[in-house]
Amino acid sequence: MTGTHSGHDTPAEVAGLLLAAGGGRRLGGRPKALLEDRGALLVERAAGALRAGGCGRVHVVLGAGADQVRARARLPGCVLVDSPHWEEGMGASLRAGLASLEGTGAGAALVLLVDQPGVGGRAVRRVLEASLAEGPSALPRALVSAAYAGVRGHPVLFGAAHWAGIAARAEGDQGARAYLRAREAEVALVECADVADPRDIDTVSDLVRLRPER
Repeated sequence: MTGTHSGHDTPAEVAGLLLAAGGGRRLGGRPKALLEDRGALLVERAAGALRAGGCGRVHVVLGAGADQVRARARLPGCVLVDSPHWEEGMGASLRAGLASLEGTGAGAALVLLVDQPGVGGRAVRRVLEASLAEGPSALPRALVSAAYAGVRGHPVLFGAAHWAGIAARAEGDQGARAYLRAREAEVALVECADVADPRDIDTVSDLVRLRPER
């Protein structure tokens, strides 16, 4: 299956992986996926950004409020993945998400976080396009990250050859940080500060950045 991306065929093996399991501990226990911005749930916005950026397959990792997300969120065509140990942090959700992609034919996972509503389809597209710069055969070995004023951020793309190593080191809230740090010279950075705002919605004071429906 192929999709259309910037006038060229985009391999369906670039799968979007949305980490949306966070319980919002510093938000009084409000699941981040269920926060609203401009009339849509954050999980809907982020899944839409992965689609708009060119990911043909999107897996959404759920944890806190998973039953409510399933009942309320409009996520057509997405594969919903449970992270049974989501309370351990982002690492557990990343492991669950990567495991869900095994056997799907995906050659890379493009990872986005649900609590960054300022990161949309344009940043996803830039990272995806950079991963394809050396051709589809190089995709499983790719490591590509968005950067903001030179600082690595999300979205980030992991070729399938890296999944086992990432999963082995994904603990607590670190996600893939330790793995990427150890391979810093291999990570291609794509500047996205002009098209995205990487700030997280982590605390009650951050909620002012969520906008009401127009």
